[in-house]
Amino acid sequence: MVAYVIAGIDVTNRDDYRAYAEQTVASAKKVGGRFLAKGGEQRVIEGSAPDRHVIIEFPSREIAENWYHSDEYQAILPIALRSSSRNIVIVEGFE
Repeated sequence: MVAYVIAGIDVTNRDDYRAYAEQTVASAKKVGGRFLAKGGEQRVIEGSAPDRHVIIEFPSREIAENWYHSDEYQAILPIALRSSSRNIVIVEGFE
């Protein structure tokens, strides 16, 4: 069953964050991840929202979790943590 990594992000240092964001697509693709949204223009229609959203589809929850915990992703994660405030969840899709 597919799973989605969904991130709500407030970027605090755009230049630093860019160094992180430029590397995420290639690392996710290596394990079958596909970006469905990556910081595009958004319009809040209810409530409030962070200034950036990312949605990545993976073939399964296990693959999504393995990607997040991989050495490659963990190597760039400190950049994201120091240059943004984020909430990230993995949500299973349905068939």
